[in-house]
Amino acid sequence: MRRFLILVVLLAAAGGGGWWWWSNRAPPPETRRRGFDGIPVVVASAETRDVAIYLDGLGTVQASALVTVKPMVDGPLVEVRFKEGQEVAKGDVLARIDPRQYQASLDQALAKQRQDEATLANARLDLARYQKLAATAYTSAQQADTQKALVAQLEALVAGDQAVIDNARTQLGYTTITAPVDGRVGVRIVDAGNIVRASDQAGLVVVTTLKPVNVQFTLPQQALQAVAAAMAQGSPEVLAFVQGDGQRGPPERGTLSVLDNQVDQATGTIKLKASFANERLRLWPGAFVSVRLRAETRVGAVTLPPVAIQRGPRGAFVFVLNDNNTVTRRPVTVGHEDLAASIVTEGVKPGERVVVDGAARLSDNSKVIVLPPPATAGVPRGPAP
Repeated sequence: MRRFLILVVLLAAAGGGGWWWWSNRAPPPETRRRGFDGIPVVVASAETRDVAIYLDGLGTVQASALVTVKPMVDGPLVEVRFKEGQEVAKGDVLARIDPRQYQASLDQALAKQRQDEATLANARLDLARYQKLAATAYTSAQQADTQKALVAQLEALVAGDQAVIDNARTQLGYTTITAPVDGRVGVRIVDAGNIVRASDQAGLVVVTTLKPVNVQFTLPQQALQAVAAAMAQGSPEVLAFVQGDGQRGPPERGTLSVLDNQVDQATGTIKLKASFANERLRLWPGAFVSVRLRAETRVGAVTLPPVAIQRGPRGAFVFVLNDNNTVTRRPVTVGHEDLAASIVTEGVKPGERVVVDGAARLSDNSKVIVLPPPATAGVPRGPAP
């Protein structure tokens, strides 16, 4: 019983102390100066400015050219002339296959052509003689015609020899493997000393073009009309943010190059592709990036901070500050909204001040105290247009 009485006394003392502290606590500095005659709020003015409208999506970086270098002929790989990760230009020698077999085939074809050309030259001389004799009736016209046909056959044979030479020269050229495009080579797949074949699927190395690169991304099909209208006016700007930087780092700037010709029925999205110069090599094939497509620019739009827009059962509204330090609840029409700003098409005029902090405690005609904005306050803005 004694313990129970002690507990009751302690609880009563704690309750009384709490009541005394609550009733005698110091008011905030703002209300001490003015008296507690209103609800503290922070306000901001409606501004008129040009606003870039962006459509956000997620994309994947793709190389503008991705080529697997494969041998075109069979033979021992005698030399590899590139280093892994090296930048190469179109036509640079990457590797060599033993050329001796193909050089011998070319020499054989050249010798066969010279032999046939000599036979053809002799046949042409005989044809000239037969034609003179036939003209003076010393030989039959049939013999001259037969010789003429033989010359035509030999001419065709020499032409065939030339085709064999061209093929042999081409096969010999394949023994020197060159870079098909400008780009960067990847990991070497085959080392020198191995026998390579034209039927090998893996190839020797992969060359990837990094300047420029493409970014393929998707947008909801509801954005189709806006994208099509933007492309009709030119090449819309596309911003790419590297994953990890969020939207804080400097974006890569490119242009929209392709709008797919159909909507993906499975996902309800449209595919798009943008091209980037990628001079800083920040975009790497296969990486994911955040993409912002500039669909249009609203000129002279009335804007508010997004936190000023309140929403209720009857739609969007704001609290507008009056001259007598009261607020009026006013419905507004929001034309566009993102993290940077809300575009208001109806309900607010430029220069009017609206509540951006403290609106949860307000109602129509509430008395307010306007506080200065915090030192860190600021409306986030999107990337520079």
